[in-house]
Amino acid sequence: MRMLVTLLGGLIVTGCHVTSTNSGENDPKYPWWELAFIKPNFMNVWVEDSSVEDINGKVVLRAGGGNASGAEPNDDKESARGWIGVGGTGKPVIGVGLPKRIFVRWQSIPEQKTYRAWVDIPEKARQVMVTSTHQRCPETPEKTARFMASVYLGLAPGGVVQVWVRDLCRRPVKVARAQAELEPLGPELGKNGGQYAYPVSEKAKRYIDKYGIPYGSW
Repeated sequence: MRMLVTLLGGLIVTGCHVTSTNSGENDPKYPWWELAFIKPNFMNVWVEDSSVEDINGKVVLRAGGGNASGAEPNDDKESARGWIGVGGTGKPVIGVGLPKRIFVRWQSIPEQKTYRAWVDIPEKARQVMVTSTHQRCPETPEKTARFMASVYLGLAPGGVVQVWVRDLCRRPVKVARAQAELEPLGPELGKNGGQYAYPVSEKAKRYIDKYGIPYGSW
């Protein structure tokens, strides 16, 4: 007899409903989600500020910042083009529901420019986030569901913002793209004399001298 479909509410109040025969409803999980920032290879990013507005209108300031996750590999490939891998350590966003929109202001180190953007998070992203922590991957039903839902903001030269979440099988799913605007006050809102967090690294300089910045590939 077919198992009854279980309605998943869960620890995160979202208004999203998920059904599954591989339920992770009782698997251990955190009552919050994490926000992480990533960058293309060699295209270093310093996140000055970020905020989150949840689906109930609650806002959390200073949701995360600092260096975005990325690499400067020792190879001879044009590896800054596109996105190679989506991952990195995020910061838990505690005390709010799932995100409705996210604000980010960051320094693009290779360009020596500062960008800012509000990024709308679509309903489909929230549905994937809920499913990832409440349902086991059908490919590996012996493994528990994810402990915590994740949102990854990819920040690239030209002010490009890409957004991913991870599905129940831990695969990244692209859910949004946004175009940031230049911050007219410059780095740190003009409070440090126009100085950026750090200079372009020697490896990044060599890469850019050889391949350039691959605008349009993100």
